This record gives sequence, C-alpha cells and structure tokens, in this order.
Amino acid sequence: MKKQLKKIAVITMARDDEFFLSRWIAYYGKNFGTENLYILLDGTDQKTPENAGNAHVIKIPHIPMSRAAGDKYRIGKISEQAHKLLKKYDIIIGCDSDEFLIVDPKTKQTLPQYLSNKKIHTTVSGLGLDVGQHLYNEAILDKSAPFLEQREYALLSTRYTKPVVINKPVRWGSGFHSIKRHNFHIDKNLYLLHFGAIDMDMLIDKAKNRGSDWVNHLKRRGNGTINTITKSKPKSEKWMRIARVLQTYFRPIYAPRKPGMFGLKIVVKIPSRFKKSGI
Repeated sequence: MKKQLKKIAVITMARDDEFFLSRWIAYYGKNFGTENLYILLDGTDQKTPENAGNAHVIKIPHIPMSRAAGDKYRIGKISEQAHKLLKKYDIIIGCDSDEFLIVDPKTKQTLPQYLSNKKIHTTVSGLGLDVGQHLYNEAILDKSAPFLEQREYALLSTRYTKPVVINKPVRWGSGFHSIKRHNFHIDKNLYLLHFGAIDMDMLIDKAKNRGSDWVNHLKRRGNGTINTITKSKPKSEKWMRIARVLQTYFRPIYAPRKPGMFGLKIVVKIPSRFKKSGI
C-alpha cells in the first residue's frame, strides 16, 4: 500500500523581490501545490506575483526599521504564522524567497516524499550551498532560464545550513538561521541552495535601490561569495560530506546552537544531477 504523503506548507516573507519570489512560487508550487504556499508581503503596496495561483498572500503594512530590527520583526511574523499552520499541517518549510530546499536526486524521491518518509525531531536542516557567479567563467544571468543551468559553483556555507523544516511550534531566529532552544539536525540528502549572490549585476542594482545598511549587508554577503568563488579552485563532492560532518559536530564557542566549519571557505562544483530539481 502506497504511503500517504504528509501535509506540508511552505512560508516566506518578501519585499520588493518579485524576481526571486516568482521563482520561489514556481519551485515550491510544483512540489507542494500553490494552495500550500503562504506568502507574507511586507507592505500593502507590494505586487502579488502573476504566478501566485492559489497561494495565500497576506499583505502586512510596512514599518520602516533598521535591517536588524526588521529581520527580527519579520521572523516573528513568520513564526506566528507557522504556529497557526501547524494546526492543520504536519510539516512547515520556512525560508527566504531566494532559498530552495532540494533533496538529492540520487534518493529517487521527490521532496514531499522524502520529508513524509523522514522521522523529524522538531527540525531538519539541509547543508547550506551559497551559489554564486564565477566572474571569469560564467556570463550575466539569463533571468528566463533555470539557475543551475547557468551556475556551477557554490560556497559551503554554515550561514545557509538553516533549520528550515519544522514539525512543532518553534521560534526561528532572524533569517531562519537558528531555532531557540533547539540544536541542528543536518540531513544527509537535503541541501538548501541560496541564490542571493547569483549575479554581480543584480547585486549592484539592488544595492543602489536600498539604504546604506542594505548596501553594506549586500557587499558583505554577495560580493564576498562571488569573490571567493571566482578566486578559488573548486573541490570535489566529497567535501560536501566532510562539511556536513564538521557542521554536525563542531559548534563555535560564541554560537553553540549554530553549525561551524573552523572558518574554512570551501568552494565546490555543484553536482550536475542537482539540475534535475528544475531550479
């Protein structure tokens, strides 16, 4: 008898980010159905993406804040919404609109199947892959084409090894980077791909349209990733397994509930089979 899939919802919050949000809807909508997507738009002036379908779009009045205060405010809203959704869903995936949780195609399971078959102890994380543009080897992004057909490299990142999958009410930390009073459980077949640094020109345009704290933030995150990828010799897939072990057992003294890698900056070539995700 075929095992019944669990009820799974996906939630995000976005502002002035229609490009990534449309991709987010396309990916998670294909996997879980748009009727199981919950999108909080930060601002009543925000445009609902054309491909939203049956997604639940909730527009919240925008309150100008510093980046740090805004991050805390947004994650609070998302955590509250996730608590409500767990009354009718078995599992919630929470992530930013430029983040995509995938299951390794070698499992021969879809993401809904894999999560439904997995025993979850409050939370599950995928290994963080910060995908970025190699300035010498990769062209400007074609926004109409799949990301992974155009980008081949990623920085193994503790920052994006996030506890994005939950099955109990919790309080996420800012940016989904942690969960209060809970440790990480990094799954061997799950990966969280972050695409915020996918294209240098996009980063520059984005920085011009935001305040000084956003400019500084994007320079640290985006340019740092792109520069590291461009200057590093990519390592083999085995480093993904090594990174998972390091992040599972090593915790920085200053952040005992977050994964660590001794400060190593390892760039890997993304396995070509990941293109099957359609991202």
